[in-house]
Amino acid sequence: MRPVALTSRGTEDSNRDFLEFFLEMMGLLSLDRSALLVVATLFGMYQFAEGGCSGRCCEGTDFTCATTDWRMDRVYGMCYCDEKCLKTKDCCFDYPTECPAQPCVVSEWSHWSGCAQPCQPSFRVRRRSVEKLPQNSGQACPRLEEQAGCMEYQDHQGQFCASVQGAAFITTMEYSKGRTHDLYGAPVDAGFCMEFKMESLTAQCMVENRPYTRWMQYLREGYTVCVACQPPAMNNHSRSCQGDGNLAERDELLHWQAVGSPRCRGTWRKVQRLQHCSCPHVHSLIFI
Repeated sequence: MRPVALTSRGTEDSNRDFLEFFLEMMGLLSLDRSALLVVATLFGMYQFAEGGCSGRCCEGTDFTCATTDWRMDRVYGMCYCDEKCLKTKDCCFDYPTECPAQPCVVSEWSHWSGCAQPCQPSFRVRRRSVEKLPQNSGQACPRLEEQAGCMEYQDHQGQFCASVQGAAFITTMEYSKGRTHDLYGAPVDAGFCMEFKMESLTAQCMVENRPYTRWMQYLREGYTVCVACQPPAMNNHSRSCQGDGNLAERDELLHWQAVGSPRCRGTWRKVQRLQHCSCPHVHSLIFI
């Protein structure tokens, strides 16, 4: 409720009393209600032609940003030209045209940062900035920062990380898009593909909804997934990836963990090794 709304009601009653007196003097009270409404409309438009939101667009909630005119709900009286009026339903009739909504404008995403920590599953960050704030209840600004799982295989001194045995670290195949060539432009080794049957996974996988963790929602028990082993995750000497299960027996239970959400993890069993992955997009993953 706007405190000054009571004033509009009193002003409207006063206008109606004056209009009835004016019509009585003119001998028009015998007209039917429809004719009276037409006369009232014309009278209101004439008397308050200086109303509306022209030059009155205000930010946030501003009780002083008001005038007397027709509202958007076709009621005559006190109306407002601040951003709050769209929610309180008391905007002046010309608010949408005089105060058009301007959405938030943001810059392009920055390049991805490096991994926060080398030689272990970590995360990378990219950011964007606000170039223009929203106006007149325009669309709010979107997220200005995103994180994604990653892993780097060299430390800060440029030394390759020591081989670590354990669970397989995986992420979506989308992460491999930047792996087609190395820093010098040479084609990257295509590696190989391992098929696994998903045996178990934690409930946290199902509730991940961040932009770069949504792929975890498609993991299901009993489904077959394809996981690509490519450089730099593939060790140059052993030509294998950590936890790929290449030498494991078919009935051996192996462990995996999603990079980007340590709470999303589970077990799978090896199905077969292939030259190329051929699973559906949502079940195509990569060792990292």
